[in-house]
Amino acid sequence: MTVTIYGMASSSNRKAKQWLEQQGISYVERNILKQPLTKSELQNILRLTVDGTDEIISTRSKHFKKLNVSLDDLSLNELLTYIHKNPRILKTPIIIDEKRIQVGFREEELRQFIPREKRKYQWIKWQAENLGFAE
Repeated sequence: MTVTIYGMASSSNRKAKQWLEQQGISYVERNILKQPLTKSELQNILRLTVDGTDEIISTRSKHFKKLNVSLDDLSLNELLTYIHKNPRILKTPIIIDEKRIQVGFREEELRQFIPREKRKYQWIKWQAENLGFAE
């Protein structure tokens, strides 16, 4: 499983990459300012979200406010074009694999990218160390 990190140069991106490396999870990084997301990639990201654009667009950011647009007034195609042309309005990092998405760096939520067998092993190890259970 390979994870993709979409983002910009930021402390959150660095923390996410460092965490993935510590967990032995391979990833591909993509700077969305240098190589903006395609409409197809944006559709895939939106497909993985629970809350749609609310999950990935930073409507409180200065970049979004400066653009002075209402997302509700845009068609899907217009929205995708708008995000493509204005990648700074996205919350970052956006971390995805084939089935999951995580927006922003929250270590407890990034655990979803650890393979199930490794999570199971970590849980058993934690129990042994903290609760005195035998492995």
